[in-house]
Amino acid sequence: MLKRMAITSLAAAAFFSTATVVAAPFAPADAQVSITFGSPPPPRYEVVPPPRSGHVWAPGHYELIRDQYVWRPGQWLTARPGYRYVAPSWVQVNNRWQYTPSRWDRDGDGIPNRYDRTDNRSGPYGDRDRDGVPNRYDRYDNRQGAFGDRDRDGVPNVFDAWDNRRR
Repeated sequence: MLKRMAITSLAAAAFFSTATVVAAPFAPADAQVSITFGSPPPPRYEVVPPPRSGHVWAPGHYELIRDQYVWRPGQWLTARPGYRYVAPSWVQVNNRWQYTPSRWDRDGDGIPNRYDRTDNRSGPYGDRDRDGVPNRYDRYDNRQGAFGDRDRDGVPNVFDAWDNRRR
């Protein structure tokens, strides 16, 4: 009798725990909480040390940690060739403060690399004229300026009096 009750209770526990796990993804969340902490304090004044070769100065900033603004002092970061350091910032968006963490920007246009559709760096890996062909494979510079080659005849626009594009 005792053995039968133990097996029955274990089976019931297994059934109900499985039913809870299966039904949990379909249950909607009850509430969403949005907490506002006010504006961040103004940045502190920091004495920037003299420049170092191969390093970039990251200025100090406030971060929101455990519902409090905590000051992170400035520091030297090792420079990454071909990238520009963008410091963290607080920006007011729709009457709320939004923190943007620091990042390394590949082409210096201010758009984070994961959202940047065009790679407008110069050099072999960029796409200077934004035609979708990397510079190292691009024979024609079809930018609209004086030194581009609109008609792709190999002569820069500044020296090309004849536009031999098909109309």
